Amino acid sequence: MTDVLRSEWTKIRSVRSTVWTLLVAVVLMVGFGLLVAASTASLGENAGLGDSTMISLSGSAFASLAVATLGVLAVGGEYRTGMIRTTLLAVPGRLRMLAAKTAVVAAVAFAVSLAASFASFFGGQAVLGDKAARLGDPGVLRAVVGAALLITATGVFGLALGALIRHTPGAIVAVIGLVFVLPQMTSLLPGEWGDTVQRYFTTNAGSQITYTRVAEGQLGPWAGFAVYCTWIAVTLAAAAVLLRRRDA
Repeated sequence: MTDVLRSEWTKIRSVRSTVWTLLVAVVLMVGFGLLVAASTASLGENAGLGDSTMISLSGSAFASLAVATLGVLAVGGEYRTGMIRTTLLAVPGRLRMLAAKTAVVAAVAFAVSLAASFASFFGGQAVLGDKAARLGDPGVLRAVVGAALLITATGVFGLALGALIRHTPGAIVAVIGLVFVLPQMTSLLPGEWGDTVQRYFTTNAGSQITYTRVAEGQLGPWAGFAVYCTWIAVTLAAAAVLLRRRDA
């Protein structure tokens, strides 16, 4: 397994798209957080500040999209170029290959997103000045680390969809739909069942880990993140089943 991990690490670091997607993720995370913090600070007493931690982490959704694209490319790029055949010849154990890709993407995504999350937090709080939160305040450290976990999980979701769909543009569209578009639309569903779907739908649940306070009627931070991870695990399991059954 070590050799497979080393091989996947070599592939992901030798592709220029990895550097660009991670760079874009960092720029979006930090830049958007600073922009929103500066905009909030400029309002002065009329800001209605709310969760200052979430203000500085407001770029996490955009960073998630960039990292999800990295996850899609980690699999979809090999199907597009036909390199997947070489990979499967070198690693006949298809599940080992998928597990190695998942581990490498998750490790790279978490390392970069954790650094970006702390940079965004400290930068945003510096801009907010007297209204800033401190890392030791209740729920703040969990929210900052949680933003990195959410971004990483979305990257793995992208990889799972890439392995499932095996078509890069299609998988990216699926990520955008499942992570960014449909979660917003669930708020339009009527009745109690609509509220339930809204609470448990992908990033509606997962993003709870990035808030310092639990909103009424919503899942707790870790419970919500666990629900999001369940969505990802089911998708990854489906991708694993089809990977074993389908030709390269």
